[in-house]
Amino acid sequence: MQELAGKVAFITGGASGIGLGMARAFLEEGMKVALVDFSDEHIAAAKQTLAGNNAAYFVKADVADRESLRSAAQEVLDHFGAIHVLCNNAGVNGGGKAADPDFEAWDRAMAINLGGVVNGTKIVVPIMRAQGEGGHVVNTSSMAGMVPLPNLGAYSTSKYAIRGFSESLRLQLARDGIGVSCLFPGATRTAIVPLPEDDPSIDEENAPQFLKDLWDAMRGAIDPLDTGRAVVEAIKENRFYIFTNREFLPEVEQRHREIEASFPDDEPTPAREKFEQNRAEMVRRLMAPGHRTGERK
Repeated sequence: MQELAGKVAFITGGASGIGLGMARAFLEEGMKVALVDFSDEHIAAAKQTLAGNNAAYFVKADVADRESLRSAAQEVLDHFGAIHVLCNNAGVNGGGKAADPDFEAWDRAMAINLGGVVNGTKIVVPIMRAQGEGGHVVNTSSMAGMVPLPNLGAYSTSKYAIRGFSESLRLQLARDGIGVSCLFPGATRTAIVPLPEDDPSIDEENAPQFLKDLWDAMRGAIDPLDTGRAVVEAIKENRFYIFTNREFLPEVEQRHREIEASFPDDEPTPAREKFEQNRAEMVRRLMAPGHRTGERK
């Protein structure tokens, strides 16, 4: 989608943080934006931020509740008449460690972070297909979907899963002219990581060093509006990967070298090699930036 003016975006978690940053960037492009959020407080604050902008529309919905999200999509259709860009962005922190015996917090994190992406896709993408105008999907993962994040097993699991889901979705939707991007933000100024100066209940002095370092990073974090503008450029280029924080590049490079070094030395059979070459070529073609198979005008 190289021309965004007049198009409609549906953004979950849209009333704060990265979601609001995407909404503001889309509005700069002349788009109409539906900000879908569960928090009354965030919606009220976002309404003040975007006061007077008739291209912004607010809907309360729970992404983990399919009927709630389905109703939100219909409300946006009734208001704007179409949906061209879907941003599955809603997410929560926490959820517990991988080996914790608790299930409740784990299930909640997975239902929102991963389930919200799946629900949004399965509810909104059929609408986009039926319109026959192409479109774009942006799924918010995290750098925790590329590199491990200590002590946040549920969060990391959900974000790695979003990456895999998004890759599969891109291959599937290429023939419909619907692009797919996956956003991997690092430290970004959002409410998902509250700072001690913003939350009096936080005991910064006695906190673990890992949290202290995280808070320091967040104090120099990326502006969500800049993240939103990066999303705009990726949509225009139909680019899958969206990275915002370069400080992770050395670790990603090192991990890829370790993966490559772990492969066996024995040569595959000709039939296995042929199958893999064909599969890899198909994936390379569909994942390549700018690929627009079947795109509608």
